Amino acid sequence: MDRAALTDRITRSVETLPGQMGAAARYVLENPGDVALLSMREQARRAGVQPWTMTRFAKRLGLEGYEEVRQLHGEALKEQALGFSGKAGLQVERQRQTGGRVLAGEIAAATGAHISGFADAGTLDVLADAARTMAAARRVYCLGLRSSKPVAAHLAYMLSFLGEQPVALDVADGTGLDALRFASAGDVFFVTTVSPYTRASVEAARHARDSGLVIVALTDSAASPVAVLARHSIVVPTESPSFFHSMAPAFVAVEILAALVAGEEGERALEAIADAERHFAALRIHLYEHAARTRRQEDQ
Repeated sequence: MDRAALTDRITRSVETLPGQMGAAARYVLENPGDVALLSMREQARRAGVQPWTMTRFAKRLGLEGYEEVRQLHGEALKEQALGFSGKAGLQVERQRQTGGRVLAGEIAAATGAHISGFADAGTLDVLADAARTMAAARRVYCLGLRSSKPVAAHLAYMLSFLGEQPVALDVADGTGLDALRFASAGDVFFVTTVSPYTRASVEAARHARDSGLVIVALTDSAASPVAVLARHSIVVPTESPSFFHSMAPAFVAVEILAALVAGEEGERALEAIADAERHFAALRIHLYEHAARTRRQEDQ
């Protein structure tokens, strides 16, 4: 288990934890840096609970004790402090020791494990709930920047097959959020960002929330600055043996979302997809000659 998985587990259980244990859970969610750096007794004092409550809380999560909570937070803090350059140094050393083929296999295996985690019932519930909200919305505004930009663009493109619902946003030219002038309460603001979080994405999500839009966040931690703003927070892992975080799970998440939205819209989605295909055919958007030529060659 890593800190992201632990945070997700705490978030899902915090409302069911009794009394002081609930206070301990909220303290851990809201103060990840303190959890890594302060003693258990000092954390208990700041949380307003007894020290033994922290231990009981950790065991409630299936851990041996609270020291394991601190260790997971400490490892996450160390990795964050390393940054891309620090992780690159570790990767280079690992690759020097084991070879590129082994490292490639480790990256592939880690990515595969992340994606298989979508079968978790809690994650499936969040995806299904988010899709229902998005299907019912008049507009879905999609924003992702830096490494998250292609993820948001991919979602907006897939949703465009279902009609005029998606609006892709960008802030590069300073006018990208102008489209929010036409948003109304109940519209959805989809935002994706992972650590290190992009400030402009967080600020835009906060503005959208304050304007009455429903926030759907795709991020890497239940305690991320966009997750705490969201009605639906889809948490995907990003850890990788590579120097760079993995975005593959985020792409899988938006592909699942788009499919579920289409299913929620039913006949309306089918008609919109058929209209899109007729439009593509009229403009000769796609190239099919190679496939046709290959079939002719096989028939000869």
